[in-house]
Amino acid sequence: MACTTIRKAENADARRLAEIAYSAWLQGIFPLLTDQPGMREAERYRLTQVVAETLSRIIVAEVDGVVVGWCSRAARRAYIPFLFVMPDLQRQGLGSMLLRRMESMLELGGAERVYLETPADNVPGVRFYEKQGYRILALRPDGRGGPQPFMSVHLEKRLMPFEGDIGHED
Repeated sequence: MACTTIRKAENADARRLAEIAYSAWLQGIFPLLTDQPGMREAERYRLTQVVAETLSRIIVAEVDGVVVGWCSRAARRAYIPFLFVMPDLQRQGLGSMLLRRMESMLELGGAERVYLETPADNVPGVRFYEKQGYRILALRPDGRGGPQPFMSVHLEKRLMPFEGDIGHED
């Protein structure tokens, strides 16, 4: 039986996290777009930069010691901008585990709601989030303004924030 753990990301994980994100993007989002020259390279670069800039706010899922997925949170609000699992390991509960852990972290920080978004054409992604208790708030144009703007589904989930002192170990 495989051993799955969730932990904070480390500097040594950065390259692997970018690979996971690109693989998931290539399988899940890229087919929704019209291929343009340089698009794949630009997305690989963007995801590498995202990992570098947000590493301190990323948690990872490991299966038998190998990083296979990750989730990040925004710096100053209850927003989850990224959740990626290796395509060949999707639909095995890893994304749910990562999402629940991140939601717990946000709850401990006092968040009452958490927000995220996914492309509207990413029907499996929208359904996944709905199964996790998220509800659709709005359908809006994607804010990145790239060469192929698309519609983005904005979702929300109510949390039960922790109230009280977490305490400190001596």
